[in-house]
Amino acid sequence: MQLKKCCDDNFTAHLRRVYISSEFTDAPSYFVKRFNLFLSGKTAGESKSDMQTENEEEEDASVEEYVALTNYTGSGSDQLSFSSGDTLLVHSKPSSEWWWAELKGDIGYVPASYLRQDAAAAAAEEEEEEDEDPWQDEEYFGSYGKLRLHLEMLSDKSRTEAYRQVILSNSASLRNKVVIDLGCGTGIISLFCAQLAQPSEVFAVEASSMAEYTRQLVKQNGCEAVVTVLQGRAEEIELPERVDVLVSEWMGNCLLFEFMVESVLVARDRWLKEGGVMWPSSATLTLVPCQANSYYAEKMAFWEQPYGLDFTPLQINPWCYRPLAQQEFFTKPKFSHLIEPDDCLTTPCDVLCLDMYTLQVKDLEVLWVFLFIRNGSTPHTLVMVTNIALCFISQEIKGQFHFCLEKSGVFHGFTAWFTVHFESLETGGATVELNTGPNSEPTHWKQTLFMLDRPVSVFAGDSISGNILLRRNSVWRRHMTVTLHWSINSSTEETDTTQVGTKSFPMWR
Repeated sequence: MQLKKCCDDNFTAHLRRVYISSEFTDAPSYFVKRFNLFLSGKTAGESKSDMQTENEEEEDASVEEYVALTNYTGSGSDQLSFSSGDTLLVHSKPSSEWWWAELKGDIGYVPASYLRQDAAAAAAEEEEEEDEDPWQDEEYFGSYGKLRLHLEMLSDKSRTEAYRQVILSNSASLRNKVVIDLGCGTGIISLFCAQLAQPSEVFAVEASSMAEYTRQLVKQNGCEAVVTVLQGRAEEIELPERVDVLVSEWMGNCLLFEFMVESVLVARDRWLKEGGVMWPSSATLTLVPCQANSYYAEKMAFWEQPYGLDFTPLQINPWCYRPLAQQEFFTKPKFSHLIEPDDCLTTPCDVLCLDMYTLQVKDLEVLWVFLFIRNGSTPHTLVMVTNIALCFISQEIKGQFHFCLEKSGVFHGFTAWFTVHFESLETGGATVELNTGPNSEPTHWKQTLFMLDRPVSVFAGDSISGNILLRRNSVWRRHMTVTLHWSINSSTEETDTTQVGTKSFPMWR
């Protein structure tokens, strides 16, 4: 970060007083030195020379060299952007997730998980890590080999009953059909098929070690004549025949996290008959600007005066662009968040729609969504949706959005959730829907909260517009980054006032 000389002597004097008052005493020494050079009025070249002459030995001891594993685009002026292979100098590590680093004279925050220590170590480890699984299957399937996750899923009545209802309401159409249940877990959906319908065969596919227990459950429930349990990944298993129906519970937080959907698409292309059925048949991701007063108070306002003491340096630190509490609690999205309907500042809108018959694996790499809503109002809704435009271009899904708020409050961030739809095979049958939003019964997914760094007061009539970019991690294939760009246009000022923001949220790397 090149510190620019301020021509206003009064402002410079004020900065000196701030520094002398010891408000910066906890700042990293490297930052303090640059700040002193800035106050001295020296040029960038002089500053660089002084830094090298005065502090070379100290920096050699404290600065660590790291290499970027993959590309990263920073959001905001406090984050660095870099490319795979770039060498960065890490000056401090304020948290385990975000470090203070330098690249080509610029300084800012960088995500720690994107870096590997020094070029020599990177080169030495490269060959050893060639076989490292970018899907992290050992860890992923290891977690599904234990009961904890299965208890959570089976205890989710909304989820499990939705699949049961799909099977029951389509039982006549499933007679003598061949079904594949992908990622079957304990085999609950396969058992529903065998008991509630009369398929000729059900292939229950599970990659984790839970498959052995699932075989026992199938036998225990007298379904072994219909249900065949196969242990293996969707990309590797072999079936004796193509199937009529592919059913799977593949959805993750924010719909796509973990990217099991890719395995479903591979299985579809390998094993589904022409004209076969996909359950779910479609999926939508929904977004809404929201309040999060309780969560903000719990994670940020708490530090103002706990037990009558001043802990604000943990909340607002003068030398730190991104205070410690912000870094730790708001850098990543909050999974398992339950938003109250009254906390929605406007009517939620679908920002991503997936057709499970036409979606391709390549489409998962970059999903760029804009949503546009022309506002109207009714006594019972904050905003009436009159037009949503989505278009598909290459690997991007594009449109525009504009939320017109009909509720005053504090804009803390955005909340997202998903809905999946199961088409009916029966003539005149109803589509079954599983909705994970705040107006439905809570599910184990709940909702996903994306907190802004700083809350903004908004008023009825204000508008919030922007876009959301879902970018899959190019190295770790089950992870992605959600980037939100937004602008707030005030309706209360005589002249138009616009606040613009952008923020990226790694999920998880």
